[in-house]
Order: sequence, then structure tokens, then C-alpha cells
Amino acid sequence: MSKPDVLLVDIASRVESEQSTQMSLTVVVHGTVLTGRLAPEAVWRQRVAEVLQESERLGSFSALFTSGSEDAPSAEPVTPPTHLHFHVARILQGTVGIPETGGMYRVALADVSAWTVGDFSYSDR
Repeated sequence: MSKPDVLLVDIASRVESEQSTQMSLTVVVHGTVLTGRLAPEAVWRQRVAEVLQESERLGSFSALFTSGSEDAPSAEPVTPPTHLHFHVARILQGTVGIPETGGMYRVALADVSAWTVGDFSYSDR
């Protein structure tokens, strides 16, 4: 999508303004299906920073995710979000979700070609 879906931007804005991590969403980005829960950007950045800090090789990158996030989030974002921030998310490939436990993904709203509310999972039944 060259111009993000207004409804999807509204959903991302609501996640940001309410600081909620409960909205499940599935999106298609360049033919890849990604499913999981949305997180406010500040929450997503903090979690990524924590994971990086635990890594001996990647710890120095954690500061990139915490810089500029010291400010408390405002009640309403000043500008509309440009990205979706997923946590506990999986890329759906065949009959499996990668990674099985869920990962942290950042997706440009402009790259989403299709979406639906809710997340998907596969079963062997």
C-alpha cells in the first residue's frame, strides 16, 4: 500500500494512546503473513532493548532502542503512527509459526497490503 489504510492507522493510534498490548492483528507484508499482538512503540522499544542488553555481542545496540524514549507517552500521539509494533508475533510459514514462542517485529504501515483483526495459529487437527 503506498498510502496506509486509515482504519489501520486509527487502530495503531489507539494502541499508542491507550498504551495497550491486547490488540491482536494479522497482516500481510510483501506476501508474508505476520500475526500477533500490537504494542505501543515505547513498550516495544523497551522490550527489544532488554533482549539486546542480555546479549554479550549485541548489548551495545540496546541504547539505540532506549534513546528518545525517556519521555512519558502523551495521551494522544502528536503525529499518526508510521509503523506497527508487534510482540508475541509469528511469521506464518506452512504449518508453523516462526519463532514458535513469538518475536518482536516492526512493520511499516505503508507496506501492509491486507490485514484482519485477530491472530492465527495452526493446529494438527
